[in-house]
Amino acid sequence: MKKSTLTAVRDYLNGKTLTEQELTDLRDEVNKEYDELVAKAAANAELYATAHELVMAELSDKPMTAQELFDACLTGLTDFSVSKLRYALREMWTAEVVKHDNGKNPLTYSRA
Repeated sequence: MKKSTLTAVRDYLNGKTLTEQELTDLRDEVNKEYDELVAKAAANAELYATAHELVMAELSDKPMTAQELFDACLTGLTDFSVSKLRYALREMWTAEVVKHDNGKNPLTYSRA
């Protein structure tokens, strides 16, 4: 969001009277920002859903590190990284994945 938009919202919420044109411009800018956020969230959800299918097809009873999993199935997936895979394994797919703590070695994951 542009600073000028945020300033206009602040001014409006603090009681400054805006002209009809200023209100229209502000409404349009806020709606545009909202639509961009919704589109980004939908694209991100689709990316994680695609990754989920690929990871679950590769994941087995044999524990693998996030890097091994990434190399095995997600290398061609654009805009997806090992850190996003680690996040998904740790936070999103906990019911389907068993995390193995290996002390000083990297965490490994297997199918639940």
